[in-house]
Formats: sequence, C-alpha cells, structure tokens
Amino acid sequence: MAEITFDDFLKVDVRVGTVLRAEAFPEARKPAIKMWIDFGGEIGERKTSAQVTAHYTPEALVGKQVMAVVNFPPRQIGRFMSEVLVLGLPDAAGEIVLIGPDGSVAAEVPTGGRMH
Repeated sequence: MAEITFDDFLKVDVRVGTVLRAEAFPEARKPAIKMWIDFGGEIGERKTSAQVTAHYTPEALVGKQVMAVVNFPPRQIGRFMSEVLVLGLPDAAGEIVLIGPDGSVAAEVPTGGRMH
C-alpha cells in the first residue's frame, strides 16, 4: 500500500455510532444487514448495509456501538442508499467482525465521538 500523510489520515472521519434499527437485506447479492445508526447531534442518523450475517443477526445489532467512516459520499447498493461505511475485520474464515468500543472499560463512549 502507498504511504499516506497524517493530513491524509485526518481527512477520514471515523465516528462511533449506536445501531437504532437493523433488518435483513434479502435483495443484496451477498447476505447483508441494513442498519440505521445514530451518530449524535452533529451528524444524526445515517444508514448502511454490511455483509456481517455470519456473526450477527439484525436483533443482536440493535443497541450495539460500531465504528464507521461518515464522510464518504452515499453509495447505491441495489435499491438501498448506504450513507456510511461500518468498519470491521475478517476472522480466520474471512467473515467480518465489526469494530466498536472495547466495552470492558468503565468509561462510557458517547455516540458521535470521533476516532483519534
């Protein structure tokens, strides 16, 4: 991969959001889940879809905090407009595990917080 500068990194706005609603996305080419995520007052609610069905159900995602890039342009995925890119890592089988706050720390992570 090409190296980037710190200024390049600062252009990527990664925020923590809380999943408000999630539902199956059967029209997607690969199994996916639609999510509506609250990023707080400055950004508000945004929607996305993610191929995370190996580890998550729509019901299990509601209330979960996830990390997402919030300053990409919207992208049409079938008949659904994705407004953010949720972040994840592949497990040993290549299935996506979402990235979010640790949860073991006693401090609360406020919705909308920007990654440093």
